[in-house]
Amino acid sequence: MTVPLPPPNRIYLLRHAEAAWAEPGQRDFDRPLNEKGFGDAEIIADKAADKGYRPDLLISSTALRCRDTADAVYRAMGLTLEVRYVDALYNATVDTYLEIIDAQDEAAVMLVGHNPTMEQALEALIGHEAMVSALPGGFPTAGLAVVDYDASATAWRLTDFVVV
Repeated sequence: MTVPLPPPNRIYLLRHAEAAWAEPGQRDFDRPLNEKGFGDAEIIADKAADKGYRPDLLISSTALRCRDTADAVYRAMGLTLEVRYVDALYNATVDTYLEIIDAQDEAAVMLVGHNPTMEQALEALIGHEAMVSALPGGFPTAGLAVVDYDASATAWRLTDFVVV
């Protein structure tokens, strides 16, 4: 596993909001957000926008619950936000998440994805102790990690963790 170096200088890791249970015969991939999830996605997107957390590029899993969450961010950030949907983020390994981040040239990139991979990506960036200290209960749905590169320490640091 290779941890990315800048660019980007800021990484936003957003776990999709709470999803509905699968209906009979429905694929996991096609599960939308539930009512609480839709509300939480709007709240977390608005909180991020209010704090000035604006990515240059949003990359989302193509799973419906991630697209629903990304749509809320798009609405909160304005119509100029570039959004890309990437199939590889669904059922991906942490290496895939980190490779996708590392391949970007933008200053600030947001991934909208799934657990446990989202939590593993945060842990790979900031280290086990910092992750457990910041998120003792794990990475919640609609949780947004703001991770900045500290050039003086040549390391990634968790700057903020925004929850509903």
